[in-house]
Amino acid sequence: MNYTQNQKISQITPSTLIVGIDIAKDKHVARAQDDRGVEFGKRLIFENKMHGFQKLVNWAENLRKENDKNYVILGVEPTGHYWFSLAYFLVAKGYDFVVVNPMHVKKSKELDDNSPTKNDTKDARVIGQLIKDGRYSVPNLLDGIYAELREGVKLRDQLINQLMITEGRIQNHIQRYFPEFFDVFGDWEGKAAYCTLRLFPFPSQIKELSPEDVVMKWKPFVKRGVGIKRATKLVEVAKKSIGIQIGIQFARRELDCLLDQYELYKQQLEELDKELESLVVTLPGAKQMMNITGLGSTTVALFFAEVGDITKYKHPQQLVNLAGLSLREHSSGKFKGQTRITKRGRSRLRRALYLAIRPLVAHNPTFKALHQHYTTRSEKPLKKQQSLIALCCKLLRVLFVIGQRQCEFDGSKLLRGLSQKEALQAA
Repeated sequence: MNYTQNQKISQITPSTLIVGIDIAKDKHVARAQDDRGVEFGKRLIFENKMHGFQKLVNWAENLRKENDKNYVILGVEPTGHYWFSLAYFLVAKGYDFVVVNPMHVKKSKELDDNSPTKNDTKDARVIGQLIKDGRYSVPNLLDGIYAELREGVKLRDQLINQLMITEGRIQNHIQRYFPEFFDVFGDWEGKAAYCTLRLFPFPSQIKELSPEDVVMKWKPFVKRGVGIKRATKLVEVAKKSIGIQIGIQFARRELDCLLDQYELYKQQLEELDKELESLVVTLPGAKQMMNITGLGSTTVALFFAEVGDITKYKHPQQLVNLAGLSLREHSSGKFKGQTRITKRGRSRLRRALYLAIRPLVAHNPTFKALHQHYTTRSEKPLKKQQSLIALCCKLLRVLFVIGQRQCEFDGSKLLRGLSQKEALQAA
């Protein structure tokens, strides 16, 4: 994986054939050039099918031989998910495959013709020019267990999203038909609350019961903690409810369907988490990562799903850039703007790190001491949010070292720059 701009540029030599490909849903456009930008042949339009991919390979090989080139590099502007199949096909064939930033394509398309015109043919040419200048990156095409983890994590996000949507619809239903429900129960997922939603969710059903009847219906499902006092309150608020009293038959059906869906998604999520945990422990360094106090198996699974094989990285800064946590500055002359993170990278990895660092700051002595040091130091103290972002980068570097060396986490090494008092407090 090339890291520096010089390494990327040095890969493009006079013997290199550069192929820029503009990706679309059904048909792609390819154009070829050399290291000076001189174009070869006519454009190629090929379908997003196996015979189209083979047509591209044959076309590139013919141009390579005709122009005495011995190396072919192909690149695309990643558009949605349509480029994945082509990428895996070309990598399997042994070709170097790269991607260019869509924002770079957008901003550099006027360099040649001074025109904002956009079309597939022009974009393919611009992509080739960016590759020629070394403005590309090597995509992290996962395979094996890492590909399984990424698919599993994607499914996990979908299940969580569906859980949140279903929960919102359940609360919407309660607010419409029995808004006083939450005066009795703090959480609709509690045993007594859930039992009520299943057995008698509407005030018209509850007010016909006595508090003793309610307790008797709860008993098979709720063993302790809920008694006659709460049942009495439930009956009282039901008698004064302002909830909707029409459409009850299918409203009951709707609520039953929502509760069934919620149970199903929750069960699927629990099963998926167990599968992900059993899969991630087989990766080098995963067990040592999970031994860090406050870091769970789900976070480690998310990390490997986004990063892939950590041995392919040469420096932890690559992971920081991948997560979009590198800093950007806006200044000119005497003006100096605020420094912020770029957010140019994998948002799922960045979110996972942020959600992981909060419990680490709360429960891990090392990260807690670092957070306190960053926010209270005499010179350039950080705000709490800035400190959390800095600790996300620190966590990435820790995971990088553990993944490379399969060593245990040693918090004392992170505390070397702190004062003796702060280090002792952490210990």
